[in-house]
Amino acid sequence: MWVSRRAAAVPGSVFSLMDAAKSRARARGLEVIDLSIGSSDLNPPDAVLEALRDATRDPGTYRYPLFSHTAPLREAAAAYLGRRFGVTVDAASEVLPLIGAQEGLAHLLLAVTDPGDAVLLPDPCYPPYLGAVAVAGAQAVPLPLLPERGFLPDLDAVPEGMRPRVLLLNYPNNPTSAVADVAFFHRAAAWCRARGVLLVHDHPYAELTFGEYRAPSALEAGLDGVIELHSLSKTHHMGGFRVGFAVGDAGVIAALARVKGAVDFHPYLGIQRAAALALGLPDAVGRVGAAAFEARRDALVPALRELGWEVQTPQASMYAWARVPGLTDSVAFAVRAAEETGVAVSPGRAFGERGEGFVRFALVQPPEVLREAARRLAGVAVAGREAQPR
Repeated sequence: MWVSRRAAAVPGSVFSLMDAAKSRARARGLEVIDLSIGSSDLNPPDAVLEALRDATRDPGTYRYPLFSHTAPLREAAAAYLGRRFGVTVDAASEVLPLIGAQEGLAHLLLAVTDPGDAVLLPDPCYPPYLGAVAVAGAQAVPLPLLPERGFLPDLDAVPEGMRPRVLLLNYPNNPTSAVADVAFFHRAAAWCRARGVLLVHDHPYAELTFGEYRAPSALEAGLDGVIELHSLSKTHHMGGFRVGFAVGDAGVIAALARVKGAVDFHPYLGIQRAAALALGLPDAVGRVGAAAFEARRDALVPALRELGWEVQTPQASMYAWARVPGLTDSVAFAVRAAEETGVAVSPGRAFGERGEGFVRFALVQPPEVLREAARRLAGVAVAGREAQPR
C-alpha cells in the first residue's frame, strides 16, 4: 500500500541469499572466507586517520557543512586531477563533493533524467546502477560487455534511432576488472556528443592498478557533456567514511548541486579534511595498497586456473572475474559453495544477464587465504557435473 512505483522497481538483491548461506556455513562450524563484498580490508594511510582525529577535537567541524566550507576538498580534488590525469578543472564550478559515489550517481540521475528516459547501462554492471535508474524512473537499456571485446561496449551496435539520455561506463570495471585506454574514452565521448548523450564515468578504482598500467580519466576527452565520479573508498581504503566527488561539465554539476541541496548536506567537515589530505598524498603512498592487491591477484588467478576456470589476469581493480566451465546457475553455485565450504563469492547473475556463467572474487583477503579458498572450491560440483578430486 505504501510502496511507491519507484521503490517497487528497484531490483531485489541475491546478496541476501548469500548472507543467509554464510550464516548456515557458520552454524555448521565452518570458517567463512568472505570474498563476496568489494570492501577494502586495508587501513587508510596513517596521516589520513590522524587528520580525522584532530578534526574531531575541533568544534569548528561540528556545524552543518555548507558549499563554501567544501572549498578545501574541491581544490584538493582539482589538484589531484591535474597531477594524475593532466586535466584542468575549475574547483568552484566543476567539482562537487559527494557522500560516496553511489549516492552521487543516484542523485545525478535524478538531476539529469526525466521519468521514462533511457539510460545505457553495461551488462554486467555494479548492481546499484540498476537501483539508481529505477529510483530516477528511467529505463535501463543493457549494453552487453562481451569477453571477446575485452568487456568493452560496442557503441556502434546501439540502434541509430535510439536517443538515450545517459551512457554509464566504469573502467577499471566492476565486476569484470576490464580496463579501457584513453582512446576508448575519446571515441565514447565523441559518440555521446554526436547524439546529445551525457557520458557518466564511474571511476572508483582509479589508483588500484597493477604493474605499469595506469587508468586514464574520461575527462581527458574533455569536460563538455562528461561527468566522472570519484570515490576514496577503494583507492584510499576509506569506504566507511562515505566521501567522494563528481567532476566535469559545469552545467551538470550545477544541476546535481540543486538536487543534493534538497536532500542532504555535504560530508562531515572532519571527513572532508581527511579526504583532502588523502588526495594530496604522494602517489607512492597509494601504490602500497595497489601492490597488496596485485600480490593477491597473483595468488588467486593461478589457483583458479588450476581448477580449470577461465580467468584473465586483471590489470586493475580489486576483483577477479572467473568463468566456471559448464556453469548455468551461478546463484545456486555460489550459495552451495558458501554452505559447503564457507567460501562466499558473488554470483555473476547478480550483475546482469551477461554475468551468468561467471563468479566474482573480491581480493579482500591475504594471498594464503585466497589460495585456501581456491582449494576449498575444488570440491564444489557444478550442477550436473562431479567435482574434480584434488
